[in-house]
Amino acid sequence: MRHRRGRRRRDGLGPGPEEVKPCPGGLKPRSFMGCLIKRAPPHRQRLRQFPVHADRPPSRTERQRQQQQRSRCPVARSRRAMEPPGTAGAPGAAGRPWEEAKAFYDNLAPKKKPKSPKPENAITIAVSSRALFRMEEEQKIYSEQGVEAYVKYQLDHENEPFLPGAAFPFVKALEAVNTQLRELYPNSEELFDIVLMTNNHAQVGVRLINSINHYDLFIERFCMTGGNSPICYLKAYHTNLYLSSDAEKVSEAIEEGIAAATIFSPSKDLEVSENQLRVAFDGDAVLFSDESEQIVKAHGLDMFFEHEKAHENKPLAQGPLKGFLEALGKLQKKFYSKGLRLECPIRTYLVTARSAASSGARALKTLRSWGLETDEALFLAGAPKGPLLKKIRPHIFFDDQMFHVEGAKEMGTVAAHVPYGIAQKHKRTAQEKQTPNSK
Repeated sequence: MRHRRGRRRRDGLGPGPEEVKPCPGGLKPRSFMGCLIKRAPPHRQRLRQFPVHADRPPSRTERQRQQQQRSRCPVARSRRAMEPPGTAGAPGAAGRPWEEAKAFYDNLAPKKKPKSPKPENAITIAVSSRALFRMEEEQKIYSEQGVEAYVKYQLDHENEPFLPGAAFPFVKALEAVNTQLRELYPNSEELFDIVLMTNNHAQVGVRLINSINHYDLFIERFCMTGGNSPICYLKAYHTNLYLSSDAEKVSEAIEEGIAAATIFSPSKDLEVSENQLRVAFDGDAVLFSDESEQIVKAHGLDMFFEHEKAHENKPLAQGPLKGFLEALGKLQKKFYSKGLRLECPIRTYLVTARSAASSGARALKTLRSWGLETDEALFLAGAPKGPLLKKIRPHIFFDDQMFHVEGAKEMGTVAAHVPYGIAQKHKRTAQEKQTPNSK
């Protein structure tokens, strides 16, 4: 059926006069139908491009049609759904800060895990599975029913994440420091590197991996020895600190010259900082040698005070955790060089039973001779350490005396025992005397 241009067909299939539009840009169409805007099904409908005349702005009718078509078009609806909140269709949306839009689209992009540093460049913290997670129930099954029942239980529950253990807040704080270091030094490998050291069977590793992913921890290096002691692998991993809940393995590590401590869960939960790593150290037999404690045990406090006064300018020998404090100080200086001394995410404390006037000077001068320092030095002169640690709220506190560790636990502090020095020999001797003769 022939019809004139601009006249509607009687069957209703042809375009009306108001739907005939000239071609955009003034180009000559190949045919008359090329200038017509055809209707499409709703799922394939796109926004119609109305001509923009150089001599006049769009009329009110054209603007209303464009707005109606945008509201009906599926493509436009999907695009508006992807716009940052508060910017779609708002007047002056183009003037919104770029940071807001960038942050929105960065959240849409998949998160890419950072690259692990090389072990020789990193500060390696080796943590046992029972220190990182709570495994009391599983350990009970292992002790009462044996290895096979233990492995079967772990396989049956491998999709259930473990609960956080004593070392969990400490590990999270290490990762928070790494995040800030990567922002300041994108190409540096001087970072904390956490290694999971466990004598578990390799089949149990699936549940450990699931738990690490559940809590979004960045732990890529594993060592699962299948019942053998992992201590022989610590040096191969360039370990700077080893934390475990097994006192025997910690003693083995100390004897191998590796900084190590037995970590204990506190009696009550105490909230700690999520943005700043706080580490508290005892002095003698932890950062320093046990030279002074030997004098106390042999000759008493009066002779100890005289000895410290006479040797005030002689540095003490180093203790088992001196290297770890040195590693922390090295990372602190990276923040200091950027003018962030007051905002540094690492803070260290010396919490010692020494008195400041009679024996404190030698401790501070020893640190100075090593080129080290602590942010705070607290001399308690024999007073309990628990109440003060409650105010500090460290992620971990190292001490060689178990009664100080117990006092810290009772006040909610995660404490770690360093089995080093003359105090441990006296403790073993007392235990041997209390053990009945088996003959």
